[in-house]
Amino acid sequence: MDDNIKNDDGAKWYVVHTYSGHENKVAAQLKQRIESEHLQDKIVDILVPVQDKIEIRGGKKTEIKEKIFPGYILVKMILDDISWLAVRTTQGVTSFVGMGNKPTPISEKEVETIVNFTKIAQPTFKQIFAPDDTVKIVDGPFAEFIGKVDSVDEEKGKVRVLVSIFGRETPVELDFLQIQKI
Repeated sequence: MDDNIKNDDGAKWYVVHTYSGHENKVAAQLKQRIESEHLQDKIVDILVPVQDKIEIRGGKKTEIKEKIFPGYILVKMILDDISWLAVRTTQGVTSFVGMGNKPTPISEKEVETIVNFTKIAQPTFKQIFAPDDTVKIVDGPFAEFIGKVDSVDEEKGKVRVLVSIFGRETPVELDFLQIQKI
């Protein structure tokens, strides 16, 4: 949230529904529109809540920004016909969230909670494995073995895989990097 914004008297936060995957595009288009139509006094802030996650791609850990609410953005605005129309007619926006066809504001406290949640320092792994997934071990002493995921520890990026060794299911703890989904 931008503390330098002036003239936001009466501005409230609204949840805007967008096409999934278009949140950043909608936010950028809306910012351009605010500039070109001089709506800075009416639409004062736009937020696409994201959180840092670690994703495993091609055997490498990659830090990504994962959207907390896919398909939604938060817009702080003074709601009137002009601001409503500007947001509503931005490409990629499907609707405002609210009762009937009336946008319902959310509290400053709810927005603070969301912003604080996005700032949680420890990046966690994006869940890509789930119990009962069949996986192939690609690294370590059990490479080439096939197993079934028994449990996932997202915080540590570890999985417990049941591997059949000499006809017995044996639990093996592995790093996300050591396995691949089949």
